[in-house]
Order: sequence, then structure tokens, then C-alpha cells
Amino acid sequence: MNILHKYLIREIVKYFSMIMVMVVCVYMIVDFFERVDNFMEAGAPLAATFRFLAFKIPFIIAQILPVGVLLSILITLGLMNKKNELVALRSSGIGIYTLFKPIALIGLGSGLLLFFFSEGIVPTTMAKANDIYLREVKKVSAMATRENNIWIKGKQSITHITHYNPVDNAVFGVTLHQFDDQFKLIRRIDAVKGVFKNGEWVLDTVMEQRINTKPHALEVNFHSQKTEPVDLVPEDLSQVAKKSEEMSFDELRNYIRDIEAEGYDAGNYRVDLHAKTALPFACLIMSMVGSGIAVRRAFKERLSLIIAWGIAIIFLYWVVFSFCISLGYGGILLPVISAWLTNLVFLCLGGIALLNAD
Repeated sequence: MNILHKYLIREIVKYFSMIMVMVVCVYMIVDFFERVDNFMEAGAPLAATFRFLAFKIPFIIAQILPVGVLLSILITLGLMNKKNELVALRSSGIGIYTLFKPIALIGLGSGLLLFFFSEGIVPTTMAKANDIYLREVKKVSAMATRENNIWIKGKQSITHITHYNPVDNAVFGVTLHQFDDQFKLIRRIDAVKGVFKNGEWVLDTVMEQRINTKPHALEVNFHSQKTEPVDLVPEDLSQVAKKSEEMSFDELRNYIRDIEAEGYDAGNYRVDLHAKTALPFACLIMSMVGSGIAVRRAFKERLSLIIAWGIAIIFLYWVVFSFCISLGYGGILLPVISAWLTNLVFLCLGGIALLNAD
């Protein structure tokens, strides 16, 4: 590695560190003011709010790491362009493709770092953050088994859900146990499926069992459909159910295999599985896009315009990525296509930007 490559890497890493610290701080401040009212209304201590935000830091870093890569490259090359350093390098026979080698190395290294960071740290910290929010704010006692079944403890009830589909707000394999004041079982409901409609759960293929203590008798009734006022909304289930970001790549793949073996749809989880590999690749793509834009002579005296372009590119990337992921959730696109289509589009844009670099 020559002196020029070391210089580029040092400058990019310096601005990358500054950008990440600033963006994480802004993100946390905004998230704090959005969440603090919920914690205060629930009577949770302020320390719980800070613990919640602290556990979210790794997830925030994972989300904005491609942003830091793009902006740091734009600023570094933009300053070199403004100071005529790129002109001096061109006059010495050093072109954009020579400069791109260490930049591509940073993009590749950042992508690998993001993947292993998301695999090793984010699942654990996000599980703890969601648990704090669930217990301190929602006041719901819940437990997910190793098979990711959901157990929820209410005031005088325990609900078991085999599978929850957040796209359709549907639950499968529902068992509701209700108890009296002495915590004796008085009623049990088993349902194949439940859908949340108009503020109530509509259960399908229901078996209802009532236990009468005087005299001791068991009453069993069957219903094709029954509305049950369960004290639980989809937003609570979204907090309780183990999310894709709480699972590593292998855990998510095994979870998909298990729920599909039980006959449930795992389309949205398959989209998230492919997204786990697609998002780290965005770091390399952003390094290509940033290099192609920052070296253009049109931006030589307009560093602020380069940064604005970077923010616009990141915003456009997330809009397109989120749109494609939504199409994957809806079954319109195949999971692998919905996760990788955005990268393919921006890879082409990055290649065009490099080919047309001055």
C-alpha cells in the first residue's frame, strides 16, 4: 500500500468517525423525544429510557453505516477536488481508478463489518431493547420459547400463539387460558387462526371449553367463527414476537424452515433473510457512487452541493429499498429480488458515475 492509499484511507476513516458520531447522536436525540412520553405515561423510570436507547445504538450504527461510508468519501474526495489535489494527481498520471482501489477496499471492509456486526451484536441488543419497551411501557409479560412460540401473560389470562404474521395482522395456533381470582382455570379457547378487525380478534375454527365448579362439569362448544375481546393489539404482538433483527442469519434461516414445516407462510421472513446480505453490500455500492460524483469538476467549488447530493442519494436508496421490501412482503416480488433489486439499480448508477468521471 503506497502513501496515497494510506492518506485516502486515513482521511476517509477520520470523516467517517465524525459523521457516525454526529448522526448517532442526532438519531438518539430524536428517538428520545419520540419515546420519552411513552415511558413517562407508563410511569417507567428515566433510567429505563436511557437503557432502551443505549441498547439501540448498535442497531442505529448498522442502519446508518452505509450513510457514513458515502458521506465520508464525498467529503474526502470533495476537499481534494477543491484544493486541486485531484488535478495534481491527474497530471502525474494517477486516474480515478487508481484512487478507487483503497476506496473500494473501505467499502468492502465496511460491508463485512456491517454483516458481522449485525450478526453478533445487533440481535442481542435489540432483543434487550424490545424487552425493556415491552415490560416498562406496554406492561405485558411475555416469553418466546426457543421455537419462537409466543406466551403472553395478562391480568387473569395466559395466551399462547404458535405463529404471528405481521403483514396480515393474523395469529395462528391460538390458545387462550382464563383464570378466576384464585388462579383456577375456568375457560379455555383453541382457535386455528385469528385476524384483528375493527379493534377485536376474529377467531376461526374455535373450540371453547368452560369449567363449571358447581357442579364440576366441562362444557364444550364449537364455533366456525367467534369474536373474542382479547386485551392484545397487533402493535403489542409486534413488540413481543421475535423480529428478524433479533435473529442472526442462521437463526432466521432455521426459523423459516421450522415455520414452513408447520405449514405457515414465511414470505416476509425470507425477504428479511435476503436483506441481511443485501444491506452490507450497499457499503461497496455507496463507495462507487461517492467516488464517481465527488471527482467531477462541476462540484469543485461546491462542497455543500456534494453533501446535498449524498443525502439525496441515501434518501433515494432507502425509499427504493423500502418500496422493494414492501413488494416482497406483499408477495409481488420474489424475496431475493425484492432484497437485491435496489442494489442492482444503484450498482448500475455507480458504474455509470465512475465511467463518466472526469
